[in-house]
Amino acid sequence: MTTFGYGRVSSSAQTTDNQRLEIMKAGYQIDSDFWYSDEGVSGKIASSQRPAFREMLGQIRKDETLVVSKLDRLGRDAIDVLQTVRYLGNRGIRVVVLQLGNTDLTAPAGKLLLSMLAAVAEMERDLLVERTRAGLARAKTEGTVLGRPSKTTHSQRIEIRQRSARGEPISTLARLYGISRASVYNIVAET
Repeated sequence: MTTFGYGRVSSSAQTTDNQRLEIMKAGYQIDSDFWYSDEGVSGKIASSQRPAFREMLGQIRKDETLVVSKLDRLGRDAIDVLQTVRYLGNRGIRVVVLQLGNTDLTAPAGKLLLSMLAAVAEMERDLLVERTRAGLARAKTEGTVLGRPSKTTHSQRIEIRQRSARGEPISTLARLYGISRASVYNIVAET
């Protein structure tokens, strides 16, 4: 039964050497043919979209083990991690995370732990959305104009409407004011 190792770092200036060393210090001997690492790959990228992780998924087989140093190496968020672990578990592959005390996430206790982590992550995401909505509502009541600032001033928009009413072409107005034709159409349509 082969043990695979996987590491990931966000910056190409970093290496996964420390992650591999940590795995080996924990007693897992990873042959270089079974060590996969994505270097310079953001944690925001789903695990299935990472080149080395995808390659490893094609090599690892039933009854083999995947060891990672930290939970976030397995995915971009709790949902991605949960899906990745379920996928590997369904294939009969053990998933060990050193950060969680050498926990096998495909075993019953590991599944429970993973489910609790996913629930906490979902709650945090919901709270973040709630805080964002509350902040936007407060900003609106305080008179803050939300969204991208207009490229034209109020007086320029009046001029554009007047010039358009006199028959100046939309394309000419767009070039003159440095805005898109769609913006000119929207300004002309304003009442």
